[in-house]
Order: sequence, then C-alpha cells, then structure tokens
Amino acid sequence: MALISSNKLEKLKITAYTDEKRNTSSGTFDVMFNPESYSLSYENVYSKSQGINTSGRKLKYALSKPSELSLKLIMDGTGVTEYLLSIARSDLDVSKRIRKFLELTTVMDGTIHEPKYLKIEWGTLIFKCRLQNVKINYTLFDKGGKPLRAELDTSFIGELDETERLKRENKSSPDLTHKRVVRAHDTLPLLCKEVYGSESYYIQVARANKLDNFRDLPPGLELYFPPVKK
Repeated sequence: MALISSNKLEKLKITAYTDEKRNTSSGTFDVMFNPESYSLSYENVYSKSQGINTSGRKLKYALSKPSELSLKLIMDGTGVTEYLLSIARSDLDVSKRIRKFLELTTVMDGTIHEPKYLKIEWGTLIFKCRLQNVKINYTLFDKGGKPLRAELDTSFIGELDETERLKRENKSSPDLTHKRVVRAHDTLPLLCKEVYGSESYYIQVARANKLDNFRDLPPGLELYFPPVKK
C-alpha cells in the first residue's frame, strides 16, 4: 500500500504552562508566519584570573550559561495573503494578537507569582524556556493610526528541569562535593550510585547528613554528598 504524505503546513507554536514540568497548559500562541530563520546560542564561562608576571593561563571552567533562542515573529492584519484571508477577521487584529502573546509570555501568573513556563515547538525544535525579552516594531498603520503590521524580535532563555539538568551536567566525580534533592522513590544507595558510581558509600552519606532513618527519605530533602577516596 502506498504511503500518503501530508503537505499540511506546520506552524510554530508557543505553549504556556503553570508548572515547571509543563504538564498543565494555560494557552497556546500560534504564529501567523513561520520564521525565516532562528538562532540558538550556547556559552561556557571560564575564569579570567591570571598571575602577575605570567604570559598565559590555564582556563578554569566556571559555568555554562543557559541556551538562548532568538527569532522574529511577524503579525499582519492587512489580509493580503491566502492564509490571512482564510481566518476570522477578528484574528487579524494585530494589537489583540500582541496582547495575547504578552499575556502568555510576560505577564505574571497569579497562581505561580511569576511569568508562565513556555515550550516552543516547530519541526525538530522543542525548546523549554522562559521569555527573556521582546522588542515590538510597528511598521504599518491604517488612517486612524491602528497598527496593521508588527515585527516582534524575541529572545527566549532555555530551561531544564531537575532531572534534565542532572543528566546534562553528569557530575559524578567522587572527589567533588555534591548536593541532591530527594525525588519520589529515591533511595540512599541509588543516589550514591548516581553520584559516586557505587552504592557502597551510603553509610558514610547517612552519617554526613545525620540521618536516623536512611531507608525512608522524604521527597524534597536536600542531601550532602562529601568527597570520597576510592
């Protein structure tokens, strides 16, 4: 049987959530036009200190900054394209669409007391983030001064949940100090395996944290994992 391919145009969408794990959606913003391009940036920071009377230095890693996504969104209320002619006239109101974008991305949500958590999806791009900044350029108006076209230069800063962060950082060196927040179903031997590569250090960790009962760890408890020598 021949496969039928779909030629339906996939639109970039920005979904807002009220929880960090992005399980509870509070609305979605669908762009009018897919961006012509977008850029992702990553940055590592190294110590700049250098000894007096030296010609160079060994770079010492300090931290990795969150990734950033930059893209331009265009809103057009003139109805000059086939796509715009196919949607409701009320959806062509540029000011209304901008308000919706700002409500989803910048306005503080009363339940979490901060702007919403976001996820941007388009093709292979799946980017968990928060809005860092947006600059709105109005470029066309009607006779009464009502905006008919606007360009939004946006920048989103990437965000990882605790599980993703630990997986990416992969901090498992036994000669460093570590901290972990207990998750549901975590056990001390399992956490020692994750940090040290061996479960055998759980007694030492229990003593370091003065745990009376290391077999029943309450979720949310922060544990200290001291350096060990193998």
